[in-house]
Amino acid sequence: MPDATCPACAGSSLRIFHNQDRVPSNSCLLLTSETEASAFPTGSIELAFCEDCGFITNTQFDAELAEYSDRYDATQAFSERFVTFASALAREWVDRHDLVGKTVLEIGCGETGDFLMMMAEAGIGRGIGIDPAVHPERIQGEASDRLEWITDFYSSEHGALDADAIVCRHTLEHIAPVRDFLGTVRAAIGDRLDTVVLFELPDTQRVLDEVAFWDVYYEHCSYFSAGSLVRLFEQEGFQVTNLELAYDDQYLILDAKPIAPGEMPVPWTVDDMAALRIGVDHYRVAYGDTITSWSTRLRRLAGEGGTAVIWGGGSKGVSFLSAVGDDVAAAVDINPNKQGMFMAGTGHRIIAPADLAQLEPDLVIAMNSVYLQEIQTELDSLGIEATLEGL
Repeated sequence: MPDATCPACAGSSLRIFHNQDRVPSNSCLLLTSETEASAFPTGSIELAFCEDCGFITNTQFDAELAEYSDRYDATQAFSERFVTFASALAREWVDRHDLVGKTVLEIGCGETGDFLMMMAEAGIGRGIGIDPAVHPERIQGEASDRLEWITDFYSSEHGALDADAIVCRHTLEHIAPVRDFLGTVRAAIGDRLDTVVLFELPDTQRVLDEVAFWDVYYEHCSYFSAGSLVRLFEQEGFQVTNLELAYDDQYLILDAKPIAPGEMPVPWTVDDMAALRIGVDHYRVAYGDTITSWSTRLRRLAGEGGTAVIWGGGSKGVSFLSAVGDDVAAAVDINPNKQGMFMAGTGHRIIAPADLAQLEPDLVIAMNSVYLQEIQTELDSLGIEATLEGL
């Protein structure tokens, strides 16, 4: 066992089950040359499972390797499928929690603040977005005059920011000291017990069960299941009021409210420890065979004169290529900011969909199967007759 305590529950029952070395330390930076991308800094992944609470942490994570700067780009706003999902969620949260005309603070609003803008368009009165990579000069919209931006990491220094709701989407998995972070959020709320807390993040149970190695990357140092997420929130002084899976069951969505100091939450029971242990053991045993299977298949295709590309130039793509990308020709992405850039670690070029005509691919591997229909429509419009498969 590693000489460490669980960052979620402070327990000492951590069990290592997966190791990776030389993993690109960032996967969403805009890298302008193959040389820079191929020589990109790396770190190690050592996943440890907490036998007490079910949380999974990368014990080798070094926050100093993270970069959330003006060249960070993880936006999914160019996907109609994702925008439809996110805008519906924004409206749902505004309606469910009566946030029309009220103030929302979003922690980790991203570089373009898309979701906070959607909430403003859905009726919130004021929005405050905080993120070290946010670019206020890039943000435009009819509701932009009701939004303000703070280019920084969220900390106790921002405790004076008063809001009726706190939103945090796809950020908690990037934070190693999760207990400290959520404690900071609770302390900032103080006695404002009507404050709504709304979180969204990946579901780790799916990653384990599917041996989705492409969903394990350096920036994600914290991995939650439904149960471990609930246990953390209840431990840190919150009452969970809603928990669900969304986006083809890939994301966990949690609603909560603070409880008064000394009170105990009504338990939102999620008995998933047995399933997590099975998933952890399955991932450990099946990981090597999964990598070998993909490598063999892609090598065989290349040996037969075929061409494979991946669709998705983000984090999943970096993980996939770093593991099995020797026989992949390129990465495709619909984000124009990424086109012409290079993938961290392997140096694969990121191309626009229109550039596929020059490659004439035989196999297109979608880094997320939720986009298969969207991608197939694009391929059809370009006259690309390739086999399309989703991870």
